[in-house]
Amino acid sequence: MTEGRILPEPIGPGNDRLHKFSPDTRGRLCRWVGVVVLAALAVPAAAMDEAAGIIRDRLATLRDTGRLEIEGVILGREDILTEFYARRAWAPAWTDPARIAELTGLLAGAGDHGLEPEDFFLSRITADGAAAADPGRTADRDLLLTEALIRYGYQRRFGKVDPTELEPAWNFRRGFADDEDPVMLLAAAIEAPSLAARLAEEIPGGPWYRQLQQALVRYRAIAAAGGWPQIGPGPVLRVGDRDARVAQLRERLRLEGDAAAGGPAAEADLFDEPLAPAVRGFQARHALAADAEVGPATLRELNVPVSGRIDQLRLSLERVRWVAGDAPATYVVVNVAGFRVGYVREHRLAWQSRVVVGRAARQTPIFRGLMTYIELNPTWTVPPTILREDILPKLRHDPDYLRRERITVLDRAGRAVDPASVDWSAYRRGVPYTLRQEPGPANALGRIKLMFPNPHAVYLHDTPARGLFDRPERTFSSGCIRVEDPLALAERVLDDPRWDRAALEAAIATGTTRRVSLPVPVPVLLVYLTGTAEADGTVRFFRDVYGRDPSLLAALDGPVRLVLPARAAAAKPGPRSL
Repeated sequence: MTEGRILPEPIGPGNDRLHKFSPDTRGRLCRWVGVVVLAALAVPAAAMDEAAGIIRDRLATLRDTGRLEIEGVILGREDILTEFYARRAWAPAWTDPARIAELTGLLAGAGDHGLEPEDFFLSRITADGAAAADPGRTADRDLLLTEALIRYGYQRRFGKVDPTELEPAWNFRRGFADDEDPVMLLAAAIEAPSLAARLAEEIPGGPWYRQLQQALVRYRAIAAAGGWPQIGPGPVLRVGDRDARVAQLRERLRLEGDAAAGGPAAEADLFDEPLAPAVRGFQARHALAADAEVGPATLRELNVPVSGRIDQLRLSLERVRWVAGDAPATYVVVNVAGFRVGYVREHRLAWQSRVVVGRAARQTPIFRGLMTYIELNPTWTVPPTILREDILPKLRHDPDYLRRERITVLDRAGRAVDPASVDWSAYRRGVPYTLRQEPGPANALGRIKLMFPNPHAVYLHDTPARGLFDRPERTFSSGCIRVEDPLALAERVLDDPRWDRAALEAAIATGTTRRVSLPVPVPVLLVYLTGTAEADGTVRFFRDVYGRDPSLLAALDGPVRLVLPARAAAAKPGPRSL
């Protein structure tokens, strides 16, 4: 089968567009902004001074008690709010109606990022604008507008959910850089000629993110039009079959774009030849065997409601926000959920290949590493878990297993031991020996491994089990990542004419184990995206093989929790619900 990209485009620089919002919302905002304009013109200087004093008093309460509630909103970032207003002598910041309108427009368009406008209390901000002429209301509204911008910028830059709470191996950098002052960033955004342009400049995005956004808009339009039909249970549907469900299938594929739009088929209940490519296309987009047969697995994916696909795109946008700030210009990226590896050079996806990842019981962790060397004709030291759970049971029933697999037994001093002299049945957990598989065609790591040292003992490598790459869903390893064409990846990360593919193959042919250091270490990003979108509009969905989506979706739809950036975390308490 032909598979699509692991990523639609690599993470890279790029500006996000100013998102549109509904005509009803736009009309309401325009009416509200008009009221604010009149109210702003009516507020005398003395009232503005009084509002500044009220802001100072409100923030003193926040600083002293750690809590301030305004119109049902609990303000959560006393450090940034207090410092921001202190630097401007407590004066209100939102005196320009056009700037307020720009902010409310951005908040109304938060749904295009998979976020919830009411996380930024949009309805409170736009309600009862005429009361803004009162100094107390002016002060409160100013604080709410600033808090809304803080939360919006925070979620757009770092994500709403703290990945460290869901991903045990998470080590991506998350937070402001050492030379970044969040208060200055906030002030610069408010004072910039265009708030939207300033945020686009400060917040990582790029084609990968924008294509997911476009897909989200498209699928929400499908939902708004009524979604797609469910296909009833029944026998497998194949070309030539007649079944009343075929009409449902054809309409289902048309609505998502797999089948061309047009008039009804001559025979609505006939699974004809023109329908087969549409089924195969759908299967390819969902990591299914592209056999043009609608069996249980294909039926299951066809019957995922459009709301489920929308959620997958929202989750991918959130996961991209987690890593976008830590993506360099050149890197290797593995989408564990999509079974693909890609090599990105100068923000461009230059190469990709299929991979095999860890099975559900031994999941490939999600983290960031740094590839520093490759090893040709590697040996394989059997990890303790594999030794205990996989190899020991085999040894108890097959004493000749180690010889056939060219596995050497070493004692704690590194001396070779005759495996026949060991009573393997005596060991159930700890084993006082190291098992090392020697280089060769049967070696579990194949001919090459690409190393990014990490505490999880996970790396990219070759494999003799080539047939597994033809499986649409490839969760067969014990955590490491098997690459279909590892020599192509090695050639790219080495980026050295002395180490082209021919040179790598010649070195491997010697049978000698050899380490080759990368001239420049290459970051490796392991991510988990169950939905991706490509430049040509193709949207791909993958089964949540590790069961990670539900917990993230619950957090994404749950209350806002602001977690302090790493630079300031040591001096402040932990996160809290707002």
